[in-house]
Amino acid sequence: MSSVQGSNDLASGANTISASFDVSYGLDPWSFTLPVARLGGITRAIVVPNHPGGGGGNHKDDGEDDFAGLGGGGLQSPGLFAGQAAIITLAQGNDILVKPRVAMIAPFGEAGARVAGGARGAEFIQFKETLAEVRLYARNKAAYDRAALRDLSLSRADLEALIPVANGSMPLIVTVHRASDIQQVLRLAREEGVKVILDGAEEGWLVAADIAAAGVPALINPIDNLPGDFETRAARMENAAALNAAGVTIAIKGNEGSIHRAREMRYNAGNAVSHGLPYAAAIAAMTVNPAKIFGEAGQAGELTPGAAADVVVWTGDPLEPLTTATNVFIAGQEQPLSSRQFLLRDRYRNGGAQASGMPAAYNPR
Repeated sequence: MSSVQGSNDLASGANTISASFDVSYGLDPWSFTLPVARLGGITRAIVVPNHPGGGGGNHKDDGEDDFAGLGGGGLQSPGLFAGQAAIITLAQGNDILVKPRVAMIAPFGEAGARVAGGARGAEFIQFKETLAEVRLYARNKAAYDRAALRDLSLSRADLEALIPVANGSMPLIVTVHRASDIQQVLRLAREEGVKVILDGAEEGWLVAADIAAAGVPALINPIDNLPGDFETRAARMENAAALNAAGVTIAIKGNEGSIHRAREMRYNAGNAVSHGLPYAAAIAAMTVNPAKIFGEAGQAGELTPGAAADVVVWTGDPLEPLTTATNVFIAGQEQPLSSRQFLLRDRYRNGGAQASGMPAAYNPR
């Protein structure tokens, strides 16, 4: 719950644990938010760490400790990286983790610049220097263990976590909004040989051809169309349609900052269709495309032999807001169509009081 700090395990403030922060250890199969999302037809999700500049994330306005520099022990504080994402299933049960550490997260643009020292150029240089240190460490682990290697700006845990990013085997989800920042991220990916996934990309339509040529996918919210700052002054409702038309693989997200609103992903897809995105492309952006982007192609997001049997039956067009899910199957198992909110509704629907004046009990099954 984003408003209850003790229940929010989406960010690490330790300067020794940044890139190595793993959200999968904070998963709660009994979270009240999971049944709500499942009722909205969501069967799997990508859980990502929060960071400055992310939706509903860890953004601070006072500027204190926002700049990455050498903190305690010579380590970056705060780090340029927010941590590692995980794939979860929304099936009822005790274990919702499908796959941990599927991507690294980092803010760029204004948020990344502020973390790095106040300018975009500073972040790019620091990013390149960090990857150079990671590669140096990977080549000289024995020397590092003997303390025979120069001091490095990251902890050993963070260096280890970044090796897959540096060698191109783990994608880096880059939160970026402005068209020029997108171009610079694409350039950085080419220069460093890293695999990137754009997150946000509200001005992506301006450089859609460049994104497509680089073969880089984008995670977008199609209804982000108001310029809340100078990074998104060219945001428009046709962004999803333009990116898709250019050949960019897109995945549509729910609304930012509210985990309990993840179910609104299909509403966002419907809005994208009303602004030019082909219907089939909108469905793909919520099913097969996310699976493809996060290495689950053929295993999820599609109804093919060998894939997980995640099936949702609707009363009508799933992109219409008044349509509801009548049956949800995850990995072939039918899921309950209930939530804490429904249980509370049933408990108090008729006043909720017995003759004794005490609230009526309800059956949690």
